[in-house]
Amino acid sequence: MRFKASYNLWLIAPAALMVAVFFLYPLYFSLYSAITLDNGSFTLTHLEKAFELYSNDILFTIMLVCVSVFILAILSITIAATIALSPFKRITSLLGFLYRLPLFIPFIVTAQMMRTFLAKNGLMNNAFVEAGLLTPMETISLLGWSGIIITFVWKQMAFSTLLISGAMAALDESQIRAARNLGASKIRILFEVMLPQITPTLGVAMVLSTVTMMSVLSVPLMIGTGSPTMMSADMAFRVNSYGDYHVANALGLVSYLICAGLAWFYLRQSLKDKGAVA
Repeated sequence: MRFKASYNLWLIAPAALMVAVFFLYPLYFSLYSAITLDNGSFTLTHLEKAFELYSNDILFTIMLVCVSVFILAILSITIAATIALSPFKRITSLLGFLYRLPLFIPFIVTAQMMRTFLAKNGLMNNAFVEAGLLTPMETISLLGWSGIIITFVWKQMAFSTLLISGAMAALDESQIRAARNLGASKIRILFEVMLPQITPTLGVAMVLSTVTMMSVLSVPLMIGTGSPTMMSADMAFRVNSYGDYHVANALGLVSYLICAGLAWFYLRQSLKDKGAVA
């Protein structure tokens, strides 16, 4: 038994070392740097400076992510429900292929694609002009906050839809058939039979998507148009322009707290629904 336990520890040692070196140590360093001076003494000066300089960007980030997650939830549920409930197999197969495409494209490539697609002289506006729907003077640029939302939603849609459609596919088919036999419409089946059962999966998809959006740097840098911008861009600016790791890590701490608060709220609601929390 001792040999087996030792053997198992050696098997997980490489993975544990990678987690410690590339995740736990940077996390510890960023948290420590955010609340200490160079001499190691505790301080809240860096957090105060972060809020003083970037409070508008923090609010902008929260609002942008919330809007993106809301739109993402609607689209993901719609696509997943169409795949689960539609009798037209060819349409669902095509839809299943199309929504998976963003899953294999990195964020930096997505940002560059959207930059050339959403610009005033980009592919989208040129297509409208060629189709006679717009004139060159009527075209507008969607770069900025709207472009960031479009990029986030498009990129994360594959991930969230895959989770939600998988949860819908795992539901007991007899419940859906029973609802149909009783005359329930597809919309009623979705809202009264399917969604209540996949709420935990939906919550996981939205929380993970929120964390991903909060951490992306390429999208606000390449699609954003200046101030206000997202906190990830501010962190990069503090490091690259001033070498100020303290304030950059203070902004990172704010991001941690936002994501942790969201995860705590979701877990608390999940446990409450299951009767584990009074």
